[in-house]
Amino acid sequence: MTKTARESRRALRHKGFNSRKVIGVIICVVLISAAISFFIFFSFGKNVSSAFNIRHLAEQWKNNEIEAVYEESGKLMDENLFQKNMLIFRGYSAFKIAVSSLDSGNDTLTYLDEAINLLRVAVLLYEKDIPPQLYYILGQAYFYKNKLSSYYYYSDLAIRYLEQAVAKGYKADDISELLGLSYAEIGNTEKSIQLFSEALRIHETDALLYNIAKEYYQCNQASVAKQYLQRTIQTSQNDDIILSSRFILGKIYLEEEKYSEAQGEFETILEKNENFADAHYQLGVLYEKLGDKAKARAEWRKCLRVQVNHPGALQKLSEVK
Repeated sequence: MTKTARESRRALRHKGFNSRKVIGVIICVVLISAAISFFIFFSFGKNVSSAFNIRHLAEQWKNNEIEAVYEESGKLMDENLFQKNMLIFRGYSAFKIAVSSLDSGNDTLTYLDEAINLLRVAVLLYEKDIPPQLYYILGQAYFYKNKLSSYYYYSDLAIRYLEQAVAKGYKADDISELLGLSYAEIGNTEKSIQLFSEALRIHETDALLYNIAKEYYQCNQASVAKQYLQRTIQTSQNDDIILSSRFILGKIYLEEEKYSEAQGEFETILEKNENFADAHYQLGVLYEKLGDKAKARAEWRKCLRVQVNHPGALQKLSEVK
């Protein structure tokens, strides 16, 4: 083979190599472009779908379709567990369902726990973007959990989140009252009175009047407590609140040695509810102070028939012969 022929073949081989290289590059570019296009399309479609779902949930929430929001947000969370809006919608709806079942007690704690867990995850992951209302809902959830729990106490957490809501500018008519009740639960009487007083300036209710009276009584301001108790008795339509107010008022009269007034309060309570164990107990104490031990013991026995382990009545019957 001549030198010229060898050079021609070498040139052709080189040209073929370059052609294959160019084709390979083109294929790579096409594949990369397709992958990028698919990613952009998928991401765009996912964002559009997510935005649609959030708008749909917001519309359902606006229409008070709480169960629907709860179910749908739960399904959507299966696809994107930690998406902020899904956490919030599911948490809010779980809380609403819990509150609506407070009277029946069916699964209330289960829904409250779910609301608390999801909303706390939202705070942990998206703290800078969390609306102040979320802290208010969390505070309420802990408040109700504290009321329903027998062995655990959550008032400090209720206070923590409610105060965060206030610090972030959230306003609601019941925040002062919820905080007052929570501070009362942990024994901070001074703070609870301050908050109940703020709540009374917003709206006066028999429950508020009773609670502030109870706190004044706890901190040995009986004269102020009496004023609130008397207002509560005059204005309330709630028998339980009226009887509880009469009970504290009777105790105050007993401590002031106004025995006739105290007896009147305890007997009025027992006319309405003969199973009011503490009223029987205090009436027994009154008879003891009057020197009538037989009547005193009779009242303490009645107390134990209602509440078999009443510590005061048990102690008195062991001491007074």
